[in-house]
Amino acid sequence: MNYLMGDIGNTNIKICKINKNFKIVKTYLFDTKSKNFDKILNKNLNNIIQKDTNKNALFSSVVPNVYNKIKKILIKNKMKVFEVKKFNLKKLINFKIKKYSQLGSDRIANSIGAFYKFKSNCVIIDFGTATTFDVLIKKTYRGGVIAPGIKISLNTLSDKATLIPKINLKKISKIIGVDTISAVRSGFFWGYAGLIDNIVNLIKKETGKSFKLVITGGFSNLFKNSIKTKLIQNKEITIKGLIKISKLIK
Repeated sequence: MNYLMGDIGNTNIKICKINKNFKIVKTYLFDTKSKNFDKILNKNLNNIIQKDTNKNALFSSVVPNVYNKIKKILIKNKMKVFEVKKFNLKKLINFKIKKYSQLGSDRIANSIGAFYKFKSNCVIIDFGTATTFDVLIKKTYRGGVIAPGIKISLNTLSDKATLIPKINLKKISKIIGVDTISAVRSGFFWGYAGLIDNIVNLIKKETGKSFKLVITGGFSNLFKNSIKTKLIQNKEITIKGLIKISKLIK
Protein backbone atom coordinates (compact mmCIF):
# COMPACT_ATOMS: atom_id res chain seq x y z
CA MET A 1 0.00 0.00 0.00
CA ASN A 2 1.36 3.41 -1.02
CA TYR A 3 0.29 6.83 0.26
CA LEU A 4 0.40 10.12 -1.64
CA MET A 5 1.70 13.19 0.15
CA GLY A 6 2.82 16.47 -1.31
CA ASP A 7 3.94 20.04 -0.78
CA ILE A 8 2.37 22.65 -3.08
CA GLY A 9 4.50 25.77 -3.36
CA ASN A 10 4.44 28.92 -5.46
CA THR A 11 7.34 27.70 -7.60
CA ASN A 12 7.35 23.90 -7.33
CA ILE A 13 5.15 21.01 -6.30
CA LYS A 14 6.67 17.93 -4.73
CA ILE A 15 4.51 14.80 -4.56
CA CYS A 16 5.86 11.67 -2.89
CA LYS A 17 4.82 8.06 -2.78
CA ILE A 18 5.17 6.75 0.76
CA ASN A 19 5.22 3.01 1.46
CA LYS A 20 3.45 1.15 4.27
CA ASN A 21 6.49 1.68 6.50
CA PHE A 22 6.15 5.44 5.91
CA LYS A 23 9.34 5.69 3.87
CA ILE A 24 9.62 7.82 0.73
CA VAL A 25 9.87 5.50 -2.27
CA LYS A 26 9.44 7.94 -5.16
CA THR A 27 9.33 11.70 -5.63
CA TYR A 28 7.67 13.66 -8.44
CA LEU A 29 8.42 17.34 -9.10
CA PHE A 30 6.25 19.80 -11.03
CA ASP A 31 6.84 23.40 -12.05
CA THR A 32 3.87 25.38 -10.71
CA LYS A 33 4.37 28.09 -13.32
CA SER A 34 4.72 25.79 -16.36
CA LYS A 35 2.76 26.99 -19.42
CA ASN A 36 1.14 23.57 -19.81
CA PHE A 37 0.76 23.03 -16.06
CA ASP A 38 -2.85 21.81 -16.07
CA LYS A 39 -2.24 19.28 -18.83
CA ILE A 40 1.01 18.02 -17.30
CA LEU A 41 -0.53 17.76 -13.84
CA ASN A 42 -3.61 15.88 -15.02
CA LYS A 43 -1.61 13.38 -17.09
CA ASN A 44 1.00 12.67 -14.42
CA LEU A 45 -1.35 12.48 -11.45
CA ASN A 46 -3.52 9.92 -13.21
CA ASN A 47 -0.38 7.87 -13.92
CA ILE A 48 0.90 8.19 -10.34
CA ILE A 49 -2.33 6.83 -8.84
CA GLN A 50 -2.27 3.03 -8.92
CA LYS A 51 -4.35 0.18 -7.55
CA ASP A 52 -2.21 -0.01 -4.41
CA THR A 53 -2.56 3.73 -3.64
CA ASN A 54 -4.28 4.46 -0.33
CA LYS A 55 -7.54 6.36 -0.73
CA ASN A 56 -6.30 9.19 1.56
CA ALA A 57 -3.89 11.84 0.26
CA LEU A 58 -2.35 14.67 2.30
CA PHE A 59 -0.92 18.02 1.16
CA SER A 60 0.60 21.16 2.54
CA SER A 61 -0.32 24.04 0.27
CA VAL A 62 0.25 27.79 -0.03
CA VAL A 63 -1.44 27.95 -3.45
CA PRO A 64 -5.18 27.30 -2.98
CA ASN A 65 -6.12 27.22 -6.68
CA VAL A 66 -3.44 24.59 -7.46
CA TYR A 67 -4.45 22.55 -4.42
CA ASN A 68 -8.05 22.60 -5.67
CA LYS A 69 -6.95 21.37 -9.11
CA ILE A 70 -5.05 18.47 -7.55
CA LYS A 71 -7.94 17.72 -5.22
CA LYS A 72 -10.38 17.60 -8.14
CA ILE A 73 -8.24 15.09 -10.05
CA LEU A 74 -7.77 12.87 -7.00
CA ILE A 75 -11.47 12.94 -6.10
CA LYS A 76 -12.26 11.77 -9.64
CA ASN A 77 -10.04 8.80 -8.79
CA LYS A 78 -12.19 8.13 -5.73
CA MET A 79 -9.65 9.47 -3.26
CA LYS A 80 -10.08 11.64 -0.17
CA VAL A 81 -7.85 14.71 -0.05
CA PHE A 82 -6.73 16.50 3.11
CA GLU A 83 -4.82 19.71 3.73
CA VAL A 84 -2.53 20.15 6.75
CA LYS A 85 -4.48 22.95 8.42
CA LYS A 86 -7.69 20.92 8.51
CA PHE A 87 -6.28 18.99 11.48
CA ASN A 88 -5.95 19.84 15.15
CA LEU A 89 -2.16 19.94 15.10
CA LYS A 90 -1.88 20.91 18.76
CA LYS A 91 -1.73 17.18 19.35
CA LEU A 92 1.71 17.27 17.71
CA ILE A 93 3.18 20.68 18.61
CA ASN A 94 2.03 23.85 20.36
CA PHE A 95 1.68 27.20 18.60
CA LYS A 96 2.50 30.44 20.41
CA ILE A 97 1.74 33.02 17.70
CA LYS A 98 -0.89 35.72 17.21
CA LYS A 99 -2.45 34.58 13.92
CA TYR A 100 -2.27 30.87 13.24
CA SER A 101 -4.39 31.41 10.10
CA GLN A 102 -1.50 33.31 8.50
CA LEU A 103 1.04 30.54 9.05
CA GLY A 104 1.85 28.61 5.88
CA SER A 105 1.14 24.88 5.83
CA ASP A 106 4.64 24.18 4.53
CA ARG A 107 6.15 25.93 7.55
CA ILE A 108 3.91 23.92 9.87
CA ALA A 109 4.99 20.67 8.20
CA ASN A 110 8.66 21.72 8.38
CA SER A 111 8.37 22.41 12.11
CA ILE A 112 6.62 19.14 12.89
CA GLY A 113 9.10 17.22 10.74
CA ALA A 114 12.05 18.87 12.50
CA PHE A 115 10.70 18.38 16.02
CA TYR A 116 9.99 14.68 15.62
CA LYS A 117 13.29 14.13 13.81
CA PHE A 118 15.57 15.95 16.26
CA LYS A 119 13.50 16.41 19.48
CA SER A 120 15.34 19.67 20.04
CA ASN A 121 15.06 23.45 19.72
CA CYS A 122 15.25 24.08 15.98
CA VAL A 123 15.49 26.90 13.49
CA ILE A 124 14.31 25.61 10.11
CA ILE A 125 15.36 27.59 7.05
CA ASP A 126 13.48 26.85 3.84
CA PHE A 127 14.99 28.27 0.65
CA GLY A 128 11.79 28.52 -1.37
CA THR A 129 10.00 31.33 -3.19
CA ALA A 130 10.62 33.18 0.07
CA THR A 131 13.46 32.37 2.46
CA THR A 132 11.71 31.45 5.70
CA PHE A 133 13.04 30.92 9.22
CA ASP A 134 10.85 29.03 11.69
CA VAL A 135 11.65 28.92 15.39
CA LEU A 136 10.77 25.89 17.47
CA ILE A 137 11.55 25.90 21.19
CA LYS A 138 11.04 22.46 22.66
CA LYS A 139 7.58 21.46 21.42
CA THR A 140 6.35 25.00 20.80
CA TYR A 141 6.33 26.91 17.51
CA ARG A 142 7.27 30.49 18.45
CA GLY A 143 7.14 32.28 15.08
CA GLY A 144 9.69 33.10 12.45
CA VAL A 145 11.20 35.39 9.86
CA ILE A 146 10.34 35.80 6.18
CA ALA A 147 13.03 37.20 3.88
CA PRO A 148 12.88 37.68 0.09
CA GLY A 149 13.49 34.48 -1.85
CA ILE A 150 16.85 34.24 -3.61
CA LYS A 151 15.60 33.38 -7.09
CA ILE A 152 12.79 35.92 -7.16
CA SER A 153 15.18 38.64 -5.91
CA LEU A 154 17.75 37.74 -8.55
CA ASN A 155 15.13 37.75 -11.32
CA THR A 156 13.69 41.06 -10.13
CA LEU A 157 17.13 42.68 -10.26
CA SER A 158 17.74 41.57 -13.84
CA ASP A 159 14.20 42.60 -14.86
CA LYS A 160 14.51 46.08 -13.39
CA ALA A 161 18.17 46.83 -14.17
CA THR A 162 18.64 47.06 -17.94
CA LEU A 163 22.35 46.23 -17.96
CA ILE A 164 22.18 43.22 -15.62
CA PRO A 165 21.57 39.95 -17.49
CA LYS A 166 19.75 36.84 -16.23
CA ILE A 167 22.21 35.05 -13.96
CA ASN A 168 22.32 31.55 -12.52
CA LEU A 169 23.47 31.82 -8.94
CA LYS A 170 26.40 29.65 -7.90
CA LYS A 171 29.01 29.57 -5.18
CA ILE A 172 31.74 32.14 -5.64
CA SER A 173 34.97 32.11 -3.63
CA LYS A 174 36.00 35.76 -4.06
CA ILE A 175 34.12 38.71 -2.66
CA ILE A 176 35.16 41.33 -5.19
CA GLY A 177 33.62 40.73 -8.63
CA VAL A 178 35.68 41.51 -11.72
CA ASP A 179 32.66 41.92 -14.01
CA THR A 180 28.90 42.39 -13.69
CA ILE A 181 28.06 38.69 -13.44
CA SER A 182 30.66 37.88 -10.77
CA ALA A 183 29.75 41.05 -8.85
CA VAL A 184 26.06 40.09 -8.77
CA ARG A 185 26.89 36.50 -7.85
CA SER A 186 29.07 37.72 -4.99
CA GLY A 187 26.41 40.09 -3.74
CA PHE A 188 23.72 37.43 -3.69
CA PHE A 189 25.83 34.51 -2.49
CA TRP A 190 27.72 36.26 0.30
CA GLY A 191 24.83 38.60 1.01
CA TYR A 192 22.47 35.73 1.71
CA ALA A 193 25.10 33.76 3.62
CA GLY A 194 25.57 36.80 5.86
CA LEU A 195 21.82 37.34 6.17
CA ILE A 196 21.31 33.75 7.30
CA ASP A 197 24.09 33.82 9.92
CA ASN A 198 22.98 37.21 11.19
CA ILE A 199 19.30 36.25 11.57
CA VAL A 200 20.18 32.96 13.29
CA ASN A 201 22.49 34.80 15.72
CA LEU A 202 19.79 37.38 16.46
CA ILE A 203 17.27 34.59 17.13
CA LYS A 204 19.71 33.02 19.59
CA LYS A 205 20.29 36.39 21.27
CA GLU A 206 16.59 37.23 21.51
CA THR A 207 15.57 33.82 22.92
CA GLY A 208 18.68 33.04 24.96
CA LYS A 209 18.51 29.52 23.52
CA SER A 210 20.71 27.28 21.41
CA PHE A 211 19.26 25.60 18.34
CA LYS A 212 19.80 22.93 15.75
CA LEU A 213 19.83 24.70 12.39
CA VAL A 214 18.00 22.69 9.73
CA ILE A 215 18.07 23.85 6.11
CA THR A 216 15.88 22.64 3.26
CA GLY A 217 14.64 23.74 -0.16
CA GLY A 218 16.21 24.25 -3.56
CA PHE A 219 19.10 26.56 -2.64
CA SER A 220 20.10 24.66 0.51
CA ASN A 221 22.78 22.82 -1.49
CA LEU A 222 24.36 26.13 -2.42
CA PHE A 223 24.74 27.37 1.14
CA LYS A 224 25.26 24.19 3.17
CA ASN A 225 29.05 24.64 3.31
CA SER A 226 29.16 28.45 3.43
CA ILE A 227 27.11 29.29 6.51
CA LYS A 228 29.20 29.76 9.66
CA THR A 229 26.54 28.26 11.92
CA LYS A 230 26.70 24.47 12.22
CA LEU A 231 23.77 23.03 10.31
CA ILE A 232 21.92 19.94 9.12
CA GLN A 233 20.59 19.75 5.57
CA ASN A 234 17.38 17.76 5.15
CA LYS A 235 15.50 18.20 1.88
CA GLU A 236 12.72 15.86 2.99
CA ILE A 237 11.82 17.61 6.24
CA THR A 238 8.48 18.88 4.85
CA ILE A 239 7.44 15.40 3.74
CA LYS A 240 8.61 13.97 7.08
CA GLY A 241 6.25 16.41 8.75
CA LEU A 242 3.42 15.36 6.45
CA ILE A 243 4.06 11.71 7.30
CA LYS A 244 3.67 12.53 11.00
CA ILE A 245 0.50 14.55 10.36
CA SER A 246 -0.96 11.78 8.17
CA LYS A 247 -1.27 9.57 11.22
CA LEU A 248 -4.06 11.87 12.41
CA ILE A 249 -6.24 10.81 9.48
CA LYS A 250 -8.98 8.45 10.63
